[in-house]
Amino acid sequence: ARGKKIPNVKGNAAFPSATYRPELDTSAPLGPEESSYCQSLIGIQRWIVELGRVDICTEVSVMSSCLALPRHGHLETIFHIFGYLKKHHNAELVLDPSKYAINREAFTLRDWTTSEFGHVQGIEEIPPNMPQSRGFGFTMMCEVDADHATDSTTRKSRTGFLVFLNNALVYWFSKKQASIASSSFGSEFCAMKQCCEYVRGLRYKLRMFVIPVDEPTFKYGDNQSVLANSTIPESMLKKKSQSIAYHFVREGVARDEWRASYLNTHNNRSDLMTKVMSSGKKRVGHVKSLLHHIFPQDD
Repeated sequence: ARGKKIPNVKGNAAFPSATYRPELDTSAPLGPEESSYCQSLIGIQRWIVELGRVDICTEVSVMSSCLALPRHGHLETIFHIFGYLKKHHNAELVLDPSKYAINREAFTLRDWTTSEFGHVQGIEEIPPNMPQSRGFGFTMMCEVDADHATDSTTRKSRTGFLVFLNNALVYWFSKKQASIASSSFGSEFCAMKQCCEYVRGLRYKLRMFVIPVDEPTFKYGDNQSVLANSTIPESMLKKKSQSIAYHFVREGVARDEWRASYLNTHNNRSDLMTKVMSSGKKRVGHVKSLLHHIFPQDD
């Protein structure tokens, strides 16, 4: 396996097929030496993702779930991902400092005074030891998505989100959820909560770096039920199993720490963080909007 040549990949997909599921692979397990080699290759790919190759984040995350018992089929898929990187080696993650054009009319600030969070409306918790801010502020924007029951063996869902400061992509996340959600509503709410937790930590960190955080974080999602339950003060939770995520997200909206609005699923780039896509127009469009100079002109 160590001497295997990286294949010449056709198309723009990081997986050999959009229908390939590593958790269902029944090929023969690798021996001890080959298993160690396979695990080291996945480690290399994880570093590549950290360095900016957001287009293979989901694929590498899925393959990382197979570290305990790697198989020959997994190794072939890992070589295919390297073949994809070899073909599309000219990627650039550009940190664009220009302001993001937010449609603020879509992020209506509602009256929470009659809700359970009326006593904290518009009051974000500011660190008492926060240094004095300097310089200019920014616009923080997120795109959030979840793929319900994506794992074929455990039926756990996958969370994915992208975080932008102005037009600069600063964080990308793709991970299988820890618990099993019984509905797409539950998996989407769990994804929204995970994104909110990261945003809260990032806002704190930026303030400690004396960077002003004057605006709420603007979040886009494609599940209208989650957005309605998050942003409408009068909404009632119908499913008690989602109560923690429900109250956590709503409290942040009431404090004006973040706001949420709908984004059509075809324009939601965080789909790239939850689904293994084929080399279609949707994947190409999402990747091109995040990375520059990656696909040839004829793709």
